Amino acid sequence: QLATVRGSAVPSPYGGKVRQIQIDLDPQAMQSKGISPDDVSTALKNQNLILSAGTEKIGTFEYNIKINDSPEAFQKLNDLPIKKINGAIIFIRDVAHVRDGFPPQINVVRNDGRRSVLMTILKNGATSTLDIIQGTKDIIPKLEETLPKSLHVDLVGDQSIFVKAALAGVVREGLIAIVLTSVMILLFLGSWRSTIIISLSIPLSLLSAVILLSISGNSLNVMTLGGLALAVGMLVDNATVVIENINYHLEQGKQVRVAIIDAAKQIIQPAFVSTLCFCIVFVPMFSLTGVPRYLFVPMAEAVVFGMLASFILSQTFVPMMANKFLRVHTAHHALPEEGHEAVHVKRSQLRLILHFFSTFQQQFERKFAAFREGYRSFLILVLTNPKKFTWGFTAFVLISCIGLYPMLGRNFFPTVDSGDMKIHVRAQVGTRIEETAKLFNLIEDDIRRHIPSDQLDTIVDNIGLSVSGINTSYSNTGTIGPQDGDILIHLNENHTSTSAYVKHLREFLPRDFPGVSFAFLPADITSQILNFGAPAPIDIQVNGPNKFENLAFIKKIEKQTREVPGIADVRLQQATNYPQFNIDIDRVQANNFGLTEADVTNSLVATLAGTSQVAPTFWLNPSNGVSYPIVIQMPQYRINSLADLENIPITAPNSKGLQVLGGLGSITRTQSDSVISHYNIKPAFDIYASTQGRDLGSVAKDIQTIIDQNKKDLPRGASVILRGQVPIMENSYMGLSLGLIASIVLIYFLIVINFESWLDPFVIITALPAALAGIVWILFTTYTTLSVPALTGAIMCMGVATANSILVVSFARERLQELKHPVQAALEAGVTRFRPVLMTAAAMVIGMIPMALGLGDGGEQNAPLGRAVIGGLLFATFATLLFVPAVFSLVHRNDRFDEVEQTWDDESHDPV
Repeated sequence: QLATVRGSAVPSPYGGKVRQIQIDLDPQAMQSKGISPDDVSTALKNQNLILSAGTEKIGTFEYNIKINDSPEAFQKLNDLPIKKINGAIIFIRDVAHVRDGFPPQINVVRNDGRRSVLMTILKNGATSTLDIIQGTKDIIPKLEETLPKSLHVDLVGDQSIFVKAALAGVVREGLIAIVLTSVMILLFLGSWRSTIIISLSIPLSLLSAVILLSISGNSLNVMTLGGLALAVGMLVDNATVVIENINYHLEQGKQVRVAIIDAAKQIIQPAFVSTLCFCIVFVPMFSLTGVPRYLFVPMAEAVVFGMLASFILSQTFVPMMANKFLRVHTAHHALPEEGHEAVHVKRSQLRLILHFFSTFQQQFERKFAAFREGYRSFLILVLTNPKKFTWGFTAFVLISCIGLYPMLGRNFFPTVDSGDMKIHVRAQVGTRIEETAKLFNLIEDDIRRHIPSDQLDTIVDNIGLSVSGINTSYSNTGTIGPQDGDILIHLNENHTSTSAYVKHLREFLPRDFPGVSFAFLPADITSQILNFGAPAPIDIQVNGPNKFENLAFIKKIEKQTREVPGIADVRLQQATNYPQFNIDIDRVQANNFGLTEADVTNSLVATLAGTSQVAPTFWLNPSNGVSYPIVIQMPQYRINSLADLENIPITAPNSKGLQVLGGLGSITRTQSDSVISHYNIKPAFDIYASTQGRDLGSVAKDIQTIIDQNKKDLPRGASVILRGQVPIMENSYMGLSLGLIASIVLIYFLIVINFESWLDPFVIITALPAALAGIVWILFTTYTTLSVPALTGAIMCMGVATANSILVVSFARERLQELKHPVQAALEAGVTRFRPVLMTAAAMVIGMIPMALGLGDGGEQNAPLGRAVIGGLLFATFATLLFVPAVFSLVHRNDRFDEVEQTWDDESHDPV
């Protein structure tokens, strides 16, 4: 029934006992009767059949013909004859016992110590994870109605909890960003009317983006919602610039409609260019491949759709609302009096609130005016010595980028704290599953001692190999035998850092259980996807034609790899010391007794492995119509010594009496491979490892050094390569780095086309290196490693950093045409655009703060992106207000004008 949930894939259950009709052989009885396991198997195959005999037409009717080819009660299988020996018929009941049973368990599952059956529901196709989980939850009550009362169904893992929490966190970040951005705009503009207009444009832009996402086939998920939350601070950019420019023209004494038209004309081209610059930086991201593409392309689409919608609204909705709400002057109009006393009291309270805000805003304006005057004085100082400042600032940017970059470290993606831990445990190779289960009891008790009960929710053990090969194909834990198992630990909702518990258990579990191997596997879905089915982010693989030389070489690599700082959970996946008995049959002697190798093998298989694979037979239960397999096998407790193995009876139809296995050959103890792996046909060995306390890039670099140093000893025809996340990370870094360069080039040529100039676009993009320096600095100061999200934020920052620079240079070009003096034009551009530049930059920074903090569930994934944008924007804003005007004055210093040169710092030209 679970498989009927739309979009779900349900592998076979883990653990439990599968019903089958078991025929337990009695070795003593078989020897006394002269019967071998192969004789019982042959008799069952010949005496138990499920076949239709056909029909017969007699008269006007057609009759079904049914023969007693299979007994209606499985107990009747005891009465099937095997063979006749010395005139006596031997029945199955004479040498075996038929029972309703199950095969020996090779997979044990426990939930908090209780024997259980584990069913995993996987996502298949484009159906929402939340829909699949909700559909499963809806079916469970119906299932419980049909189950025995003693059987309980518990949810031990629910991805929807994490997904819902992550979605709620993203929405919360977006709402906080909207509120903070609105408060900031109100503080800067001092007009609640302007603030309402800008604030209304935010949800309209988001709604437009959601509609476009739906049309383009995207869904609302953590990444698309993250893109929308990320865009909140940027969506106010166009609207803020338009409103601020309208207010600027209103202060010049113009009428509202005239001010709106003049402001729109003045701002539409630079606003359009800046919006295009912001959107065009995402074009290279569409060239990404693999997991990064599926994660970040939807995010890029969400941001681009939101920005395009915000530009259209800023040129249509915002002017329309400004015409309706804005006034020629900013003085507060008296509220009309009303006779009602309650209304009078409310209006008095409103006046008090407005008076408080007006006083606060006036104080802010005075301090801001003083701050702007300080900026003007400093800009004059910069423009007085532009070469010194530009060279000094350029040196600072280069030193920051070159000096700090190697210290950042590199990871593929940040680790997400999902509240889950998965530990792969490997006991001594060949340990029987019963002993492994006892070991897991002790390990589970030890874990409960190290993790407080109020922090722990459930512990699920999955020991041994699954019965189904389908489950093995879905598994990524590296289980290879009965000595292996996984422990899934789920923490409570208000738990402390999962990574802290991982570090603690990594230290104590090997100490408490010497000789047992422990490896912490990726528990969250993001890390599992990024590992591409491998149980660890680092995979050192050696493959070649000579298996033994490969093994010796990789053991040498393993020993050196364990010494790499920051590496953890180093283990060789393929075990080569599985205990084994070799049985060497003397074919000549066996032939003298009338036996062949096939006769010996068939008896051994029937005794040890059961006949389900080599001679499958079934019993049809007439009460429910279900066919159950019948398996002949000797109970494991009856063959638990080497002597029991040697005494297995062997016969054949033409044999000269019953023989035992020990009389037909020799048995020796040896070792074998527990699993055999191949890569491109060649035998392969893998070393799996993780990192702790150090970035993946640095650890991978040290491992690559070890590989390079040992390549001279590599066996002939063999190859050694570093796999796992590392090569995918390198490819992603290369793609994003090229995308970063491409975004700068695209921005430059786009501005060249719109400005019809080569120099001024160069002036605009001089702010971008400062943005890179800011990204490096903020990652360094917040102890954030470089990652794919951080590089995505860097690409995004290129568009954000360009927007303000375009506004400054565009205004400077206009003033240059009027004043004919580059220094004066640069000064006026900086001072005039000081407020809108700070407003838009502050809006973007404040909008990014909730994401940069990464406080919600799954917030760690996008936190580097938010931090990169904040750091880049802070430095780019500084460069826009100081470095860009200085470069503009230097670039245009040799321009020739017909007018007489003016005094550039004359107060008459002060635009403020």
